[in-house]
Amino acid sequence: MARELKLRIYSSVVMVAVVLAATWLGGTAFRLLSALISLLVYYEWSSMTGLRDSNFRANAWGWFSTGAICANLLFGSDDMAVPLLGGLVVTALVLKLVGRWSLWLAGGILYAGLTAIAMAGIRGDDSVGFTAMLFVFATVWGTDILAYFVGRAIGGPKLAPRISPGKTWSGAAGGTVSGVLAGSGLALIFFPAVGLWIVLVAFLLSVSSQIGDLFESFIKRRFGVKDSSHLIPGHGGVMDRVDGLVFACFSAFLLAAIHAALTGRPVASLGGFLLGL
Repeated sequence: MARELKLRIYSSVVMVAVVLAATWLGGTAFRLLSALISLLVYYEWSSMTGLRDSNFRANAWGWFSTGAICANLLFGSDDMAVPLLGGLVVTALVLKLVGRWSLWLAGGILYAGLTAIAMAGIRGDDSVGFTAMLFVFATVWGTDILAYFVGRAIGGPKLAPRISPGKTWSGAAGGTVSGVLAGSGLALIFFPAVGLWIVLVAFLLSVSSQIGDLFESFIKRRFGVKDSSHLIPGHGGVMDRVDGLVFACFSAFLLAAIHAALTGRPVASLGGFLLGL
């Protein structure tokens, strides 16, 4: 077995074990995992987009902002999470206008900050959140795995050749079907039946995860990099591994926000909302 393949397998086993253990424990353990992923995502974002090397003050603000969001996640109030993120992003936009800082700074704060908030919001602190997080994992991982194999087996027209030449429409379709089946199958483990809501949410998460993958491919192509970093042996960077998961969590968060705006009733539990409870 090639050394590179061994590294990928070992790294995958360790990552899955850590993620599932933190998901099982919930509470502080999962919030720590969410905060760590957020900080590593900002590190890779600032590196890929050139913030780290081009503007020390802008990058310092990015680190401060991401750190403040993670600190609030661990020690502060959940009610302050979104207002704090919004204020920090708006400040970065104002600083772009006044100090001609890069727009990528605001994008990095939003991307990294919402990563932590959305993941922790879905998991919550109860058994419903545990099931909801597993539902998201199953949908995203099912999508990712089958999109690759179906795309290689069938081929056909390219999905977005200018952004990611290897992705095909057949792979996207196969990944979506697989993601819906995987998410629905996971739900059936915990519930006696699966309704239309679960299927629709799984479909949304599956499509969103593929959009997230394309979004990261766009950034890498825009800045001429192959991997987001080399933090994970055999895999590249953290963003390379969580891009689909991040966008799926974003979509869940946005769907809950839209529901609250339309109904006038805040969502008490993001995980419960995803599962239709």
